[in-house]
Order: sequence, then structure tokens, then C-alpha cells
Amino acid sequence: MNPPNIVFIITDQQRYDTIAALGYPHMDTPHLDRLVREGVSFDQCHVTAASCAAARASLFKGYHPHTTGILKNADRWRHSWIERLNAAGYYCTNIGKMHTWPYLTELGFHERFVVENKDRFLEGRYFFDEWDKALRFRGLVKQQRELYRLRDDYQNALGAFDWLLPEDTHPDVFVGDMACWWLDSTPKKDRLFLQIGFPGPHPPYDPIPRYAQPYLDKDLPLLPVTDSELESLPPALKELRVHNSEIDHDSVLMNLHPTQQQRHRQRAYYLANVTMIDEKVGQIMQSLERNGYLENTIVIFTSDHGDCLSDHGQSQKWTMYEQITRVPMIVWAPDRFRGGRHVDALVQQMDLGPTILQWAGIEVPEDMEAVSLAGAFDGDGSDFVGREFVYCEQVQDAVLTGCKFMTMVRDKTHKLVHFLDEPDGQLFDLIADPEELTNLWDNPAASEHKERLLAELREWRIRSGVQTKDWCQDWR
Repeated sequence: MNPPNIVFIITDQQRYDTIAALGYPHMDTPHLDRLVREGVSFDQCHVTAASCAAARASLFKGYHPHTTGILKNADRWRHSWIERLNAAGYYCTNIGKMHTWPYLTELGFHERFVVENKDRFLEGRYFFDEWDKALRFRGLVKQQRELYRLRDDYQNALGAFDWLLPEDTHPDVFVGDMACWWLDSTPKKDRLFLQIGFPGPHPPYDPIPRYAQPYLDKDLPLLPVTDSELESLPPALKELRVHNSEIDHDSVLMNLHPTQQQRHRQRAYYLANVTMIDEKVGQIMQSLERNGYLENTIVIFTSDHGDCLSDHGQSQKWTMYEQITRVPMIVWAPDRFRGGRHVDALVQQMDLGPTILQWAGIEVPEDMEAVSLAGAFDGDGSDFVGREFVYCEQVQDAVLTGCKFMTMVRDKTHKLVHFLDEPDGQLFDLIADPEELTNLWDNPAASEHKERLLAELREWRIRSGVQTKDWCQDWR
């Protein structure tokens, strides 16, 4: 079979529990449900970083953040394995968010139609992307933090606001429509790599109202937050709560003790944005079919990390809970792989890199830390064992100000979160406590698992340093 086209759809900040077919019936996601029914879903896919740029750079390079040196937003990154696809004859196009820095770096793409964060404030505040230009051409001013701050309900909205401009100017609608336009108006490519990056459901949580109302009327699952859980938080995460209650990152001002009504409304608006994106995914699939791409195309759907949405008393990301590290990852190609399957082995999201290179017939660098998932697609995938451990990292930045560096290591039974140079940490028994409510860090009965995972963390970093010693030799 000829090398496939690759259509890589990435949302921003989408939790695993946001797709009906993955076991969450409160969701309305018929088009993503189709990808799950006909594709292969990785039910334990974990990202390598707890913020946008670090996670994306790791994904598109195939190395952990501590190896790439890209640890936070606005860390420069200009190279990726997309360059290898380009050199092998793939036509590479980006429509929407990638979160490179600078935003317009080539990264291996022939064409880029950049649409970045909805509410850029800390970096790129005066960078005008395709969406900004379209709004300006229509004489519109985008909804943004400065305007939201003028609202009487800003202090209590938890970042949830109605989209009041014309529907087609919403950034996720704009990106989805642009992807369809590009497919419909560009001559068909022999080998296509198309990355489509939706800015949502990243906050502000600003869906078109008609999508929000059905979720406002539903009983949505909200994880209870108790005083005992908050008291057991490591100091860095206690500080993070206070920080997010005082500074409105992405238009989200976190109430330290939000009401059930506030939490429900925030969750409804977030989930409504997912349904909006789902609708656009369906239209993109129609465009692919209309333009003759589906016969030899692999469609990948995933997200760069999740969102606590006030679970665990936390706002957005920057923590290592499952709500952040675990994301949906679906691979759809009925002509190539038997669909309707769920893979429960642990994988890192960056493992997609060598897998895509393998599908394209391109040599995978020997020192790449990502590991090919190709075995999961052989036959029924029953021989695929995945990883024994997965890892996630986050450096101190403008938001996570209470620690220097945070690292997570997780296997199938336990998770440990380590804070550099700090005596406190987190340890969870994922079998007895899947919601991660009871911190066992100081529990003597769990000391064996604590020492086991700390040892693994040490060996992993040493192993990583040796394996990747030459990864950047061309740029030394």
C-alpha cells in the first residue's frame, strides 16, 4: 500500500472524559464517536508536559521536554519531525494552532495558516494571526480579557462567557471552516500531511450559546473537592490555587471555593465547546471524502493536555492529575487497521512521531525517546504491551510559581509527583483511589511504592541523558 496521507487534528486542553463513545454519555460528540467506533482508541495516552508549548514540542520532536529544553510557553522551538515528512515528498500544511515560537516558524510546513490562543496576553499579545486579520477585515473586535474584565460577573464566571459575535467568527468555527476551504480549493496532494489545530476548548470557555444550553440543562459529573484533599496538597499546589485566584490567566479567575452552580456552568460551557469542535470534525471528514482523500488517509485526533476545571480545587493545567496528563487519542483508518478497538496499554502521546514516520516509510532516529505504536495496529493488537511507565514534566513559569520543576512518573497502579528540592510530593494508589483524592506521600504503608517510583525517576533521567547525548549535534 502507498504511503498514507496523514490528517492530524489536535485540540487544546481537552480532557479524556469528553467523548461519548469513550464512556461518557453526557457528551454530545457524534462525529468523534464515529472515529472511536471505526478506529483505534488509546485509553491510557499521557502527554509529556502539563502546558501547551512544552507538550507540543515534545510531540513533534519525539523527545521529552527536559531533552528538548522547551519547558514552557515562549521557549523557542523551530524544528520537528515534520521536516522529515517534507523531505520525503509529503506536502505539509498547518491550519490553526501549533504554538511554535516564533509563531510563524516553518517547522517543516510548506504552508501555515496560523491561529493561536484565543486570548494571548503573556506572549504574542500583539501578534496578529489569520483569525485576527479576518475579524479586522469585518470591522469586529474579538472577545478578549480586557473586555471580559468590564463585565459585572467577571469575578464569578470562572472563565465561562457566551460567544456574542457572529457564529462563523468563533475561533474553532473559523479553523474548521478554513480546513474545509483549504481541502476544497487546493488541488489534491499525492502525499499530504495536514495538521489542524483547534484553539478550543482552551479558555476562555466561550461557546456559541445554542451549544451551551443543552449542557446547562444536564446533570454533569463534578468531582467533589473536600477540605481534607485541599489540606493535603503540596505547598506548590496550594500556592498555585492562590495564584490562580488572584491573576486571571486566560480570562479565568479561579474562586478558591466555587459553588456547585459556578462549577456546573463552567463545565457546561467547556463541554459545549467540545461539541462545537466535534461538529467541525464531521465537516472536515466530509471534505476529505469529497476531495478523494479518505481512501488512503490516516486521521489522528488528540489534544495537547487536559483541564482540571476546578476538580482537585485547581484551575486549568500545571498539575499532574489524570484530568491533565490523560488525553483522548484516536487513530482512524478503516482500510488499514481493524477498528472498534481500545488499547489500554500505557503510551506517551509523543509516540505518535515515530509511528507516523514508520507509516510514511521514513527512517526513525535511533536516539528518539518516543517509541513507535505500530505494534498496536498489527492484527488485533493483542501482543502490544506499551510502556511500563509514563512521565510528565512542568517547569516553573509565570503561572506555576511555587516550585522549580515538577515531574510525574506513573505505572498502571501508582502515580508519583516529585517537586525539585522540596520535601513534599504526591503519591496516589490508582487502583484503590482512581480519582486521586488521597495523597499517600507521607504514609508509611505506601513507602515501598514511593521509593520504587523515585528510583525509576532517577534511572529514567540518567537513561535519557545517555540515550539523547547527540540528538542536537547538528545545532551545537
